[in-house]
Amino acid sequence: MILSDQDLTRFARHIVLKEIGGAGQARLLESHVAVIGAGGIGSPALQYLVAAGIGRITIVDDDTVDLSNLQRQTLFGVADIGAGKVEAAAAALARLDAGTTIKRHSVRIDADNAESILAGANAVLDGSDNFATRLAVADATLALRIPLISAAVTQFEGQLGVYRGWEDDKPCYRCFVGSDPDHEGVSCADVGVLGAMAGVMGSLAALEVIRAIVPFGDDSAGKLLLADALSLRFRTIALPKDPGCGCN
Repeated sequence: MILSDQDLTRFARHIVLKEIGGAGQARLLESHVAVIGAGGIGSPALQYLVAAGIGRITIVDDDTVDLSNLQRQTLFGVADIGAGKVEAAAAALARLDAGTTIKRHSVRIDADNAESILAGANAVLDGSDNFATRLAVADATLALRIPLISAAVTQFEGQLGVYRGWEDDKPCYRCFVGSDPDHEGVSCADVGVLGAMAGVMGSLAALEVIRAIVPFGDDSAGKLLLADALSLRFRTIALPKDPGCGCN
């Protein structure tokens, strides 16, 4: 792919990074990323992915914009209340870069439709808010051999992992969380969440999507980043492959 003069100007700050350069920026422009959830994590992630030049983005979310979302879901405004999140997100992202192709799925992703929705993506970012969806996305990305970037946030804490479980030395998502289909997640409506913390984790998730497409620095797969805003501390722990995991 040959970068246009407009591309060279728009993405100049990427291109001057030796780890990305013109070839890496071209790869971003040709890439396809699926984002599950346009909420607290998905909103800032989508903004940075479009700004980074991702050429095609699939957004999956069956929810509508609510007044309570505006505390942390930065893509939306008061005028969007009641609108479908996918449609409102696509409109907001078009204002950032109308050249980005946005594919909309206003559905809840599950075990039946996940593979068909995610097929062809170069990376999948999961910022969904329930465990059943996360398992369905994790299983589909493992079957399709697509890198999974999974981020979560609650109260003042966040976590981020990159999963490529088809590789011999890398864990899958189920190696980390187990396989209990009845596991109940904690709702931020019940326990609260610091809005800016969702922004931090969404931005970090976007960074890992970019790294998955244009590798730079250390490989993040097989590690879990834990963020604690109360102590302003970030730490990384190793995630080994679970030999007892049914996906191995």
